[in-house]
Formats: sequence, C-alpha cells, structure tokens
Amino acid sequence: MKILKNTLKSRLNIRTEKDYPIKGMEFIDIMPLIIQKEVFAEIIEKFAQEIAKNKVDYIVAPESRGFLLGTAVANKLNVGCIPVRKKGKLPPTTIEKEFTYEKEYGKDSLALPKLVGETYEGKNYYIIDDIYATGNTMKAIEEAIKSLGGKVTGKAVIMNIVELNNEKDIISLIDINEE
Repeated sequence: MKILKNTLKSRLNIRTEKDYPIKGMEFIDIMPLIIQKEVFAEIIEKFAQEIAKNKVDYIVAPESRGFLLGTAVANKLNVGCIPVRKKGKLPPTTIEKEFTYEKEYGKDSLALPKLVGETYEGKNYYIIDDIYATGNTMKAIEEAIKSLGGKVTGKAVIMNIVELNNEKDIISLIDINEE
C-alpha cells in the first residue's frame, strides 16, 4: 500500500490482511484510526468542516464502519443520520427501498430505512463511509436516494483506493494505491 495523500496530522495506524475476506483480496483495516480518540476526533472534525459547506438534512452511512463515522458527524452537525443496512437486518415494514449492486468480491444488497414522519423527496443527503474502492456501494446508495426524489450533495471517505476507481467528486482524507 502506497500513500499518495494524507490530510491527517495524526499518525496513520492502518493494518492490512492478505486473502481476506476472500483469496486474492487485501483487507484494509481502518479501525485503529477509530480506536485512537485523537485520530477519530480529527477525522470527524475534518468531515464536519467539509460537509458544513453544503446544505445537508441527513448523513447517510452504510454499515458497518460507516455507522461509526456517520453518527458522529451527524451529531456534530446537528442533522439526522440514516444507517443503511444489509438486506435482512430490518423488518420489511421499516424499509423504504432495497437495492443490489456489485462489490469487489461479489454482490451485496442494502436497504434504506423509512424516515420518521417524512419522505426522502426534496431532502439533501451526504454519504459517508470508511473506504472507497470501486465506489459501487456509494453509487448504489446515491441512485436509490435519487430514485426517491432526494439529492446527494456530496460523498466522503477516510480512504480512497484511487487505482480502483475514477472518482473525482469524492472527498477523501487519505488516498492510496495498492502495491
């Protein structure tokens, strides 16, 4: 892994695991960045500063590590947080929209929960996750939100694996190449 950009002042403690979750893949573990309170605080502050430049009603955070980031940023900005769950984790009556998409190592299905007392239409959403590889998770979430009449005003991640995508409209704190 070669670091191309690092906007964090804190020391990068990132672990990698070869052949996980399947043979041929390299898992990048950003949990040490969350475990260390100073690093986590810096990440949340940087996300909040960037997102505050936009009109945002909700932070959208896919499971599981996105939950940690999204709830903290939403709380700091005093906006709602929408946890996007894997299919089968929510009762059918609480789901607004389900969708399936391709990941680096297979298909996945996610569900957007219903909002409380309102619809997705006409609202502004900002998607936050931990790592951006192919980008298919965020793209699928963005399409689902648009199909419900919402607007995605931005996307941010801790780490972008730039060689796996051609994304120019994502905010990342760390850019890497896999080597």
